[in-house]
Amino acid sequence: MLFLLPLLLHQAGNPQPVTSLKGMVVCDEPIAARIGAKMLERGANAVDAAVAVAFALSVVQPTAGNIGGGGFMLVRMANGRTEFLDYRETAPATAHRTMYAANPKESTEGLRAAGVPGTVAGMGEAMRRFGTMKWKDVVEPSVRLARTGFPISATQSQALQSSSKRLSNFALTQRIYLRNGKHYSPGEQVKLPELGSTLARIRDKGWQEFYTGQTARLIAHDMRERGGHITTRDLATYRVIVRKPLIGSYRGHQIITAPPPSSGGVALIEMLNMLEPFEPKEYPYGSAKRYHLLIEAMKLAFADRSELLGDPDHVQVPVAELISKEYSARQRLRINLVRATPSASIRPGLGAPESEQTTHFSVVDQFGNVVSNTYTLNGGFGSGDIAEGTGILMNNEMDDFASNPGKPNMYGLIQGERNAIVANKRPLSSMTPTIVLSEGKPLLVVGSPGGPTIINTVLQVILNCVDHKMSIGQAVQAPRIHHQWMPDTTYYEGSWLSSDTLAALSGMGHKVSSRAAQGTANCIEIDLATGVRRGMPDKRYADAAAAGG
Repeated sequence: MLFLLPLLLHQAGNPQPVTSLKGMVVCDEPIAARIGAKMLERGANAVDAAVAVAFALSVVQPTAGNIGGGGFMLVRMANGRTEFLDYRETAPATAHRTMYAANPKESTEGLRAAGVPGTVAGMGEAMRRFGTMKWKDVVEPSVRLARTGFPISATQSQALQSSSKRLSNFALTQRIYLRNGKHYSPGEQVKLPELGSTLARIRDKGWQEFYTGQTARLIAHDMRERGGHITTRDLATYRVIVRKPLIGSYRGHQIITAPPPSSGGVALIEMLNMLEPFEPKEYPYGSAKRYHLLIEAMKLAFADRSELLGDPDHVQVPVAELISKEYSARQRLRINLVRATPSASIRPGLGAPESEQTTHFSVVDQFGNVVSNTYTLNGGFGSGDIAEGTGILMNNEMDDFASNPGKPNMYGLIQGERNAIVANKRPLSSMTPTIVLSEGKPLLVVGSPGGPTIINTVLQVILNCVDHKMSIGQAVQAPRIHHQWMPDTTYYEGSWLSSDTLAALSGMGHKVSSRAAQGTANCIEIDLATGVRRGMPDKRYADAAAAGG
């Protein structure tokens, strides 16, 4: 029986976060939020709870929650110890730069699209370095969910139906998640016995079981039988990399964020540096003048992202220069304050598409420890294919590489050489788990899914709080814009921009286009005066929830 904890009841136009004087968990699925909060109530720290949430999401959120993918965890302990765990997927040892040239679809669908998963190792390393609970205790709730069943959320039910044509191409996925055409209705019980057995092995034998035990053998066997690339050696040699987070500053706040192979932290700090000298009162929230400034900063940072970033273990990345105040001062001089700069004049077309189906969760415990975690299968439901005997939806992360360097991709852009496929390399990412400090103490825990929109979503949440003095509820609910340099278009959510603002932006030379919701910024704000934790789930994901524990 799951212990029910208070969840956010969202009211349109009246954003109200969940509050707690102790711990807080914010994620996409209520069941996972409750599990994390229950861990905190038992005396667990933020890392224990985050690992429990990650495993729970692998059951209840098949679109993006995973043990078949990878991601990044940013940890800041109450004593100031701060680390970034890179458990991003890696290219198999047989991978090479032109492996998808003949058939690009193989980089997105089926087992051939999968990189070596890192999530289970990432959770194991997090527990080894920071955990206080027993491994079995943090994995057990996910085993129970998979075996005894759980009510599927409306969001996941809808996602399965909308993806049914693609998922039905894979026999195991068709049987397990589509029930041979009998779709799950919202609230209907779902049982995942194969996944439950895999999670039970991981629970009983430790995280290494995924990489050297029966699970590894099952994955490798199915790969071998169906033309996939991952071998038992690929799994056995996978390693989490502990990296130093990037540190920036903005109006007296310290920004702790993601280093490469994420591009997110570099681009975030670069944009904040460019924007810092501009006084918010002279560029008021919602004005065309303000949006113009943001758009121009986004273009410059994303152009750098496309050409200069990649896996730092394989290519040289000029991180120190890109995040320096001096570099951004030079970039700022390129911003025309009254006229849009054509993207093509900034840099020739480079870049690669990146899926927007990811998930982010934030955790703060009663002791002051903080976790910001973003992980992914890349596309929705990853590759769409399940490794036989495991119940694991495998990622399609190989598509995050530049799979055909030097030639136009599906968007007509020429892809960057620094992100070309190389054996054992990690693909470039936009995931941007971030922690903002004020007076040396955690103030905001921020992150989002959304492919390249992640960076701009995180940027705008921070700006909303720092520049425009919004509460975390207002900051998360506020409408967002996005420009990624190429294509040269500014996207805005829904129809919220006024006709006057649209006309003003168009008059400045911007091409604008409406789009669906951008990101799911599940964030936490900590009141430095009272210690109250305010968790704000982003209701762009209808079932997103916060739970205090």
